[in-house]
Amino acid sequence: MLPFQASIRCAVTDVAVRQPDVDVTNLAKFAGLKQMTAETLSLSMAEPDIAVLTFDTPNKSANVLSNSVLDELASHLDALEQRSDVAGLIFRSAKSGIFIAGADLREFVQSLGAPEEQVVAMCRRGQTLFGRLSNAPFISVAAINGNCVGGGAELASWCDRRVFSNNAKAEFGFPEVKLGLFPGWGGTVRAPRIAGLSNAVEMVTGGESISADAAYKMGWASDVVGDDDLLSAAIQMVRAEQASEEYLVDRERWSGPIEITETELGFLGATASAVIRQQTKGHYPAPDAALETMLESAMLDSEAGCQLEANRMAKLFGSSVNAALLNVFFLTDRNKKDTGVDGESIAPRSIRSVTVIGAGIMGSGIASANVKRQLTVALTDAARESLAKGGRSVLEEAAFDRRLKGPNPQRMLDLAPLLNLTTSDEEVAASDLVIEAIIENEEIKRSIYSRLEPQLRKDAILASNTSTIPITKLAAGLKHPERFCGIHFFNPVRRMKLVEVIRGEQTSDETIATAVAYAKGIGKMPIVMNDGPGFLVNRLLFPYMHEAIELLCDGAEIKAIERASKSFGMPMGPIELYDLVGIDTAVYAGQTMFEAFPDRVVSSALLPAMVAAKRLGKKTGRGFYSYGNRKGRAEPDPTLNEVIEPHLREKRSVTPDELTTRLFLPMFLEATRVLEDGIVRDPRDIDLGLIFGLGFPPFKGGLMFWADTLGASAIVEMLKPFESLGNRMAPTTLLLEMATSGTKFYKQK
Repeated sequence: MLPFQASIRCAVTDVAVRQPDVDVTNLAKFAGLKQMTAETLSLSMAEPDIAVLTFDTPNKSANVLSNSVLDELASHLDALEQRSDVAGLIFRSAKSGIFIAGADLREFVQSLGAPEEQVVAMCRRGQTLFGRLSNAPFISVAAINGNCVGGGAELASWCDRRVFSNNAKAEFGFPEVKLGLFPGWGGTVRAPRIAGLSNAVEMVTGGESISADAAYKMGWASDVVGDDDLLSAAIQMVRAEQASEEYLVDRERWSGPIEITETELGFLGATASAVIRQQTKGHYPAPDAALETMLESAMLDSEAGCQLEANRMAKLFGSSVNAALLNVFFLTDRNKKDTGVDGESIAPRSIRSVTVIGAGIMGSGIASANVKRQLTVALTDAARESLAKGGRSVLEEAAFDRRLKGPNPQRMLDLAPLLNLTTSDEEVAASDLVIEAIIENEEIKRSIYSRLEPQLRKDAILASNTSTIPITKLAAGLKHPERFCGIHFFNPVRRMKLVEVIRGEQTSDETIATAVAYAKGIGKMPIVMNDGPGFLVNRLLFPYMHEAIELLCDGAEIKAIERASKSFGMPMGPIELYDLVGIDTAVYAGQTMFEAFPDRVVSSALLPAMVAAKRLGKKTGRGFYSYGNRKGRAEPDPTLNEVIEPHLREKRSVTPDELTTRLFLPMFLEATRVLEDGIVRDPRDIDLGLIFGLGFPPFKGGLMFWADTLGASAIVEMLKPFESLGNRMAPTTLLLEMATSGTKFYKQK
């Protein structure tokens, strides 16, 4: 139902409050902070005068730069610098596809709220340690075999040279802005000097990684070779530098200011700042701080630039935005490890083939996501014309190439054998997983199930992509309801990572575990929940959208409602979202929610009036906005007042604070009811679901995380002026208990 994707893009604004309101100790507990004791670095000699330091973090899938690893590195450098027989030092990784994934963020959490001088010292420690490579009595080469980001990219940046593997996992970048920070171990200083100031500004403020080929073109990589040739290429690089001594020239050049005129510097700063603000709407401090730091340090020598970087980092580290974005990181990390089933571990079944019933927008999107991940797919539809059209859409989407800005023809040919367009029940029923994605009509869905279930394999799973109909209701009449569940994708499937996995009353743990593993296998974020009206995301979306209509009827202006929503951080306002979803669709969903929760859902007459006036939203060119311009963008429609006027209860000015409170607290209150009803297993599931399914602002850390920053008692007080609005603005039992006890959502487990 939701048309947009949540993204963690960072932005330009004043630095937020340093001290996070969320309990740091508790956040550290959720981060799973553990002390690293086993050794990560091992020293060997590739040749008599060429040392190799190999990273291999014990019992981890990725190498991280924890404090203990930095201590190990310092000890090895101490020993190597004392030797006169070492001509070169090569850094490599023992893990396939991973060089170094960055700093240990769990240790970051432990330091949140530290005084600025301590943060400066943390930065200076890394800068000084890595900086030893730029003055070492030997040549240093990073042999990068895969993911090299964050602190790993900074370590590699202090090396004299970098050699990359050409495997698909090899990437290089500085993603710190996605955590509300910027590189603090010399990245803002070394990057502009190695790759050029313009390239460095784009990489650091955007936070996106680049491929090995792009790194070579940009000057990061001295060579790109195959995995098997990586070590030998690094050795050859040491020998070449021994002969040419060009690394000494670069050491000298990279230690000084950047050669750039003040005019060029000013133009770059103005252009970059404008781009950042346009992309991020001013909600995040890190990219602007990174930009200013790089522009200022460009005129300084390397040492002074590093000191500036450390001082500026101390202003960001531990801010409310930093704490919130760290929470989002740990939400996604937790999701990667979650099997979907509590208690005893259950092995999921293997899913190699998938059937999708329904070749419309959703069905085609689901099929494409599977084909793209090399699963065989049978796509079926009652209408042959829709089936043919859907088949083309599947291949075009699965073969989409960003560089071509369209489908890659050869890729389409390669993927075509994986897709079977069929109307044969026998072929439809032959898959490991059958996903129904047709119109929201319970009777039609159940008729399809009754026809296909007898033909399914004994271990096959049947699932529905329904967004509104209870799974238990759909399972009525099935002979094997234990093998039936909801697998609800979000539109557009290509961009939306969230998937709701819904457990019916009789769904087995094995079915849930299999559905979760399958969703992760095609690159999605599955959240498991129990059955209930609207499941999770749509159930929490409705109070937000419903309250926007109530505010409109109370006299608030559309532009004020939209402004309040966007100022809070939502990607679009609720009124424009109505038009995008379709007002007729919203009426249908609203009726479902009214029937489920009549005590707190007011059935507004305005939306049916909009439907009667054929104002269905963007799809008809008119809704709350007009879309008659050439670009199809939302514009105010002066004729809208004719529809709205009869439904106005009053005309008054509504303050921004009231708008924000009324838009977001009903959503929050419904979330507490979701917890009371046991729909989700953990408050963190709510936060992950709303960030990646609804576009809830990541810089607030999630709905429940944001509520914790306010505190339950404060929220109860915020609700008091709205008692006249009834149950939808009344504190729930859970909220009142938390206000009394002083507990927080992130402390409930």
